[in-house]
Amino acid sequence: MSFLSFSLLRKSFRYAIRGLRTTWQQEQNFRVLTGAVAIVILFIIIFPLQTWEIITLLLICALILILELLNSAFEKLTDIVEPRIHTYVQMIKDIMAGAVLIASFVGLLIVALIVLPHVISLFNT
Repeated sequence: MSFLSFSLLRKSFRYAIRGLRTTWQQEQNFRVLTGAVAIVILFIIIFPLQTWEIITLLLICALILILELLNSAFEKLTDIVEPRIHTYVQMIKDIMAGAVLIASFVGLLIVALIVLPHVISLFNT
């Protein structure tokens, strides 16, 4: 048995990409957040940011997208149970959505704190 199986690795990537594609197709919030990430990447390209600023922006973007993926997975999982079987299903969905909302607001604040000074400096020159 080899240390690394490229066929298994290829399968893993294929499953992951399928999961991302499914989430993109079925979840509007994931598409909206992906659009926001594209804007942040545009800011990274346009403005002369320091390395720590770029790392911070990329990390917050990745974390928000990951959290939305987890939220979508939890929603699919709880949809199997249905509210008629257990009353906590809607509560679980709401809590996960709240987690994404908090992360998104904090992410927006971080993006504003990093990018806004650069935008303001454009208008001051």
